[in-house]
Amino acid sequence: MVDLKETLRNIAVAIVDNPDEVVVVCNETENSITLTLSVAPDDMGMVIGKGGRIAKAIRMVIKAAAAGCNKKVTVDIR
Repeated sequence: MVDLKETLRNIAVAIVDNPDEVVVVCNETENSITLTLSVAPDDMGMVIGKGGRIAKAIRMVIKAAAAGCNKKVTVDIR
């Protein structure tokens, strides 16, 4: 199985200017996984993107990576 937490962290580090401030927290329950991505306030616009396009793309990539785990995956960006 793919490490979703590390995958999300790698994507975020590649996008932001302050990679040291990228934090990913994983909360896993019986049938769902919630990944919370926190970045520096200055980098928030880079992660969200124009009209939320980058955030939507990040969520799609993570959901595709989690296809085999049979759990609902949610990505929160803070």
